[in-house]
Parts: sequence; C-alpha cells; structure tokens
Amino acid sequence: MPKAPGTSRTPGGKRATRALRTPGGFSLRLDVRAFVVVVLLLAVALAASVVLIGTGDFPISAGDVLKTLAGDGTAGQEFIVNELRLPRVLVGLLVGASLGLGGALFQSISRNPLGSPDVLGLGQGATAGALVVIVLMSGSAAQVTVGALVGGLVTGLAIYLLSWKQGVHGYRLVLVGIGVSAVVTAVNGYLLTKSDIVDAARAVVWMTGSLDGRDWEQVWPLLALCAVLVPLVLANARGLRMTEMGDDVSNALGVRVERVRLLLMVAAVLLTATATAAAGPVSFVALTAPQLARRLTRSPGPNLVPSLCMGAALLVTADLASQRAFGAEQLPVGVVTGVLGGVYLLWLLVTERRAGRI
Repeated sequence: MPKAPGTSRTPGGKRATRALRTPGGFSLRLDVRAFVVVVLLLAVALAASVVLIGTGDFPISAGDVLKTLAGDGTAGQEFIVNELRLPRVLVGLLVGASLGLGGALFQSISRNPLGSPDVLGLGQGATAGALVVIVLMSGSAAQVTVGALVGGLVTGLAIYLLSWKQGVHGYRLVLVGIGVSAVVTAVNGYLLTKSDIVDAARAVVWMTGSLDGRDWEQVWPLLALCAVLVPLVLANARGLRMTEMGDDVSNALGVRVERVRLLLMVAAVLLTATATAAAGPVSFVALTAPQLARRLTRSPGPNLVPSLCMGAALLVTADLASQRAFGAEQLPVGVVTGVLGGVYLLWLLVTERRAGRI
C-alpha cells in the first residue's frame, strides 16, 4: 500500500511521523507517537488536578470543581477552590513541568541519564541558599525564596566553571556535580547544627519538599518564568538535538555548540532553582520524568515537551497520592517522590551497569 503524502513509515509499515505544512510555507514534522503521549500526559495531569482540587477536609466532587472553575459554584466553593486549592495545584503543575524540562536539558547536555539536577547538586545548592536565610537571617518566606534562587544559580555557575575544559562535556559535568553536591550537602548539615530548634524545624520542613500553604504569590513568578524560558528552550531544541551527535558534527552543521549549551544550561538552572524556591527540593522528578517520557515516546533526542508534561503529571499525581493513600496522615509530596524516585534510580543504575555504561 502506498503511503500518504507527508508521512513516513517505520520498517513495519506503521506511520511514525507526519509533515504538516501551512500555505505560508511553514512546515513541521510531527512525531505521531510523541504527540499522542503528550496528549495523554496532559489529560492525566488535568484529571489529577481536578481530583486534587476536590480533595481535603471539605471534599468537592469533580463536577462541582469544574462548575466552580467555570464561575458557577457557590460562594464557599469558590473560596475553597480559587483561593485555597487552585494555587497549590498550579504550583504543583508548574514546579513539575519546570523540573521535568530542566532534567531533560541536563540529561541531554551531559548525554547521561544520571545528569539530572538531583545528582548534580542544584537542589542542594538551592537548599543551602534557603538555609542561610532561615538560619543566619531568620528571613521571611519571600526572603527564603530569593535565597533558594540565588543558591541554585551560584551552584549552577560553580558546576559550569569547574566543568569547563575546552567546553563542557558529559561525564566531567556529572562528576563535578556529584562533588559539588557532596560539599554543599556538608554545608547544609553544618548550618542545621548551628541553628536553634525553631529554625532547624522550619528548615527541615522546607527541605522535605512540600506544596502545603502555597498561594498565588508562588504561582505568578513561576508562570512568568515558564512563559519566558519554555519558548526560549523550544526555539533552541534543534541545536540541542544536534549537539547529541558530537561537537565536531554539530559545528560542521553550523551549530554554535558552546553558545547553545551555555544558554540551555542557564535556562535549566533557572527552571530548577525557581521550582526549588517555590516548593522546596522535591526530589527525583527531574531525574525520572525525562527517562519515563523517552520510554513512552520511544523517540531519540531530548524529548523536551513530553518531559515537561511528564514532570507536571508526576508531581500532581504524587501530591494526590500523598493526600489520599495514607489515610489521615498526609505526607509532604517530596517524601512520595523520594521513595518512588529512589526505587527508579536503583533500577536505572542496575540497567546502566548491565549495559556496560557504568
């Protein structure tokens, strides 16, 4: 059977991609499987968000949640949904999306599945910045957020500079990141030992990673940053994909490798640091989301959009599980992602060892 115009097929005869063209001459090659995965992940994230908004001491059905979001709820429902629960869910979606995209960028730049912000120490760096504000300055919530953002940026800059040797390359970046993570973790432990009991308790709660108490003040900075950085990252996705073939090949194809790499590393650090500042160091989302997205799409390359959607779906689903799966005990979302992500990391290490890559 002849294939339809504008499509390509795998050796098995199944349609893999489709070329979309507009009258103005713009063309886009669409990976059908990846598109379906993105749509399904968005559906999962939205469905989990609706259920999560209705979960709490005052339960609201999914239908009433949708009515309230459309402006047809009662006064009580509108207050609970729009003022108390919707901001928390939006922070969860944005933090998950930021971590998923940041993890995909770092794993693509380092060409290593372990090259995520969790392993490289960016979360620990943001934690150090927050601890400095909490322990040494007894700062407000807004100051803690700024401290976490600064700590993440300083850590990212240190990793980049220490990894530089005629460019930044994969295993060197990962090894330097592991070393920096160990140093910063020791600093964090020292800061905790020097704090009084009240500040130490406050710091430990923040370090767990939680969406409790999040409101619109955390939503708007995250939304603004994502609105700027996500289009910037996607605009450089082609250059990032080329760099995975090696610097020499990329340069021959006209890609300014170090410029693309530095730009996307800065974007990844900003995404990770801002997400950590908003919700604390939620562990393993940045590590697992890109890997799960790649396995679902079965597509080469960085899989930026699927990773973004996977991160959002993972975090809101984990938050829903933290509120419903343990009865009256509600766990911070960072505990749930830490347990699940730790199991996944062990499986990934075993897989990489069997493949002879570590």
